[in-house]
Amino acid sequence: MTLLLTIVHPKTLFMNWKLIFQLSLFGLAMGITTVYWIPSSLEPFFWLAIFIVCAYLIARNCTGKFFLHGLLVSLVNSVWITAFHLLLYKSYITNHPKEAEMLSTMPMPTHPRMMMLFTGPVVGFISGLILGLFAFIASKIWKSSLIAQ
Repeated sequence: MTLLLTIVHPKTLFMNWKLIFQLSLFGLAMGITTVYWIPSSLEPFFWLAIFIVCAYLIARNCTGKFFLHGLLVSLVNSVWITAFHLLLYKSYITNHPKEAEMLSTMPMPTHPRMMMLFTGPVVGFISGLILGLFAFIASKIWKSSLIAQ
């Protein structure tokens, strides 16, 4: 019951859930494109551009809780990406031999999909901390420039 109250707490209702979902579609796109077309060496540059765009849109479209919006966008991103990497596992591993090698050296080397399932949300949380920080900084930049006008 307390978990339900935490989820439906009035303060969390002021989150821009529509924006969070819309921005998470970048994760859906990256989940598909990283399987087939985007190599691991270029992926960080795509994520940097996505984080900058997301931070700007969060700062412009939200009234508060900028950090939390960024964190939640990345957590939903991790769901999309992990789902596509698991569903398209054979293609992903075929196109990413370095990741395949890394999975074989991690705990549970005989269960790489399970390892991906566990590491996906962790990566989502860590990237959420980064996007949350970007969104917070963007809110300071763009909100102050709107007030100055």
